[in-house]
Amino acid sequence: MSEKSMKAIVCNEFGPVENLAYKEIPAPELKKGQVLIKVKAAGVNFPEGLLVQGLYQMKPATPFVPGAEFSGVISELGEGVSHLNVGQRVIGLSMLNGFAEQVALDATHVLPIPEQISFEEAAGLVTAHATAHYGLKQRAKLQPGETVLVTGAAGGTGLAAVQIAKAMGAKVIAVCSSEEKLQVAKDNGADVLINYKEKDLKSQLKEITGGKGVDVVYECVGGDTFGACARNMAWNGRLLVVGFASGDIPKFAVNLALVKGFSVVGVFWGSFTQHQPKDFIANMHELLTWYIKGDVKVVVDEVFPLANAADAINKVLSRNVKGKVILKP
Repeated sequence: MSEKSMKAIVCNEFGPVENLAYKEIPAPELKKGQVLIKVKAAGVNFPEGLLVQGLYQMKPATPFVPGAEFSGVISELGEGVSHLNVGQRVIGLSMLNGFAEQVALDATHVLPIPEQISFEEAAGLVTAHATAHYGLKQRAKLQPGETVLVTGAAGGTGLAAVQIAKAMGAKVIAVCSSEEKLQVAKDNGADVLINYKEKDLKSQLKEITGGKGVDVVYECVGGDTFGACARNMAWNGRLLVVGFASGDIPKFAVNLALVKGFSVVGVFWGSFTQHQPKDFIANMHELLTWYIKGDVKVVVDEVFPLANAADAINKVLSRNVKGKVILKP
């Protein structure tokens, strides 16, 4: 049976990340169709930093436990769950509750993981890679031989997009703010590197593509970066709106889309999992296949103890991350 209490990170009210509390709370109650998971590792993502400050598009009732992706071992099965087993290593996907020692989760949102994936890597595999996968496959309908530009290419989802675009047969242009970050993108398969702090992105893109523009842009940064990308889209191009790590949500001159004949496409993976659950599961199987083949991997930048969640989230928000930050209970 589940232990009656557990340690978790609690957001008592929206505010600075430092206000998060590490404390003892009641363990979750297992409902019909759910499994109880003993958490081994949890992935930290940019939206969590926005969420606890009340700056995200979703505003849960407080108090709540943040954390959307984690890995662990099933410790108990709820009524009606027959396709999973106690002791099984799994990835769990929930909107909330991951930054805790235990999570009760609908069995439909639990995925068994192969032995060759460590708990730390498994915890970092889902959000970043699944977002990039969905963006490039379902939203951009990326074709082999096309060019993909990735902004913020050394961050969690940016790095995932570099790997997945390569796995799908694209030529990848990585855009980062430092040589060190560009090296990480290069190590993960990027073909062309642009340091936008040193060179003008707009003119660089024009030069690199010979004025033709880019087929697909995986845009995580927002601000001026988005504007430079919008002016360098190829005919029938797809500009994917993934996030705004710069903190600046850009305004878009829609006449550019008309004149250049490209699409601006929103990528909100959380909604995709709700609206298209079968496609989501098919994607996850493809992702795990690529992982086992070595086409994609999780680059773990740093592992923090669960108690230090505020430091981990702040590291992600500071945009100093190369790959993923992981919490361990």
